[in-house]
Amino acid sequence: MPLPYGLIRPILFNLDAEAAHDLTLAGLRLLHQTGLALLYAHARVHDPVQLLGLNFPNRVGLAAGLDKNGEAIDALVAMGFGFIELGTVTPRAQPGNPKPRLFRLPRAQALINRMGFNNAGVDALLRHVRRSRRQVPLGLNIGKNARTPIEQALDDYRAGLQAVYPYADYVTINVSSPNTQGLRQLQTDDALEALLQGLANERARLADAQGKSVPMLVKVAPDLHAEQIHALADALQRHGIDGVIATNTTTARAAVVGLPYADEAGGLSGAPLREPSTQVIKLLRARLGAGYPIIGVGGILRAEDAVEKIRAGADLVQIYTGLIYQGPKLVADCAQALSGRSH
Repeated sequence: MPLPYGLIRPILFNLDAEAAHDLTLAGLRLLHQTGLALLYAHARVHDPVQLLGLNFPNRVGLAAGLDKNGEAIDALVAMGFGFIELGTVTPRAQPGNPKPRLFRLPRAQALINRMGFNNAGVDALLRHVRRSRRQVPLGLNIGKNARTPIEQALDDYRAGLQAVYPYADYVTINVSSPNTQGLRQLQTDDALEALLQGLANERARLADAQGKSVPMLVKVAPDLHAEQIHALADALQRHGIDGVIATNTTTARAAVVGLPYADEAGGLSGAPLREPSTQVIKLLRARLGAGYPIIGVGGILRAEDAVEKIRAGADLVQIYTGLIYQGPKLVADCAQALSGRSH
């Protein structure tokens, strides 16, 4: 039987947030390698869903950001996830932003991060992917290096797509992190058109060369107004992008005013993101119509939050901050609540 997360969380929350994150990943990896995964693992809820040409054991996935380098893939799968998204990974290794860069806001059940795509580079990620058992679909999330000028962003995304294409079950294009200077400009107008067209062309070339077409999704920000969301949705369909992930973290702070760390720069995740991300999902579904794949993420801390995302129009959901506050049981709770449900 898994250890109650309530016993472990106070220990982790007494540590610096990023130190606790690193310790948790290392601990999960060690427990899994030594046959002690039963201390945290939960049985996977069987609720198969077909989407993006893939078979998902259930609707609940791990959001990108928790395991950027793919160091604990099999250990995380043992929590009962229906799919895992790794990254964000960049073509070249980079340290990210200076520490401290990850902050807990427990009263709001939230995190603020300004990690800045810290990762060991795409080659390191793929070494870990090749060693994994691949029990569930793996999404690989790609971004641009911080030192790459925004005008040359397509070069980095193209390089990332080329590298991950043989190994990814789907690829996510991350243009919505608030922690890489200028990145969110890629969600707007001409910049978005050029990026999506360039990546669509590259994906077509890779599909022809490798004999398979890997689904490509775009992850969007919650801080867009309705007209921007409509324009973005139209661009996704126009360029043959297969799906959308809604949403990344928010730069808004209205929900956490006055709390410790609330004024730290970075993206806010957790409970305050639940409603904004759900509203984006509703707008996207209304614009994209039935059948276009949407993965909902943001503020899922209870099973009811996952149900809300599906009702809003999402096909699948992802969690990350909820896992930090609620522990591994949240995965099974959400998957069970969604079992057999259609939006």
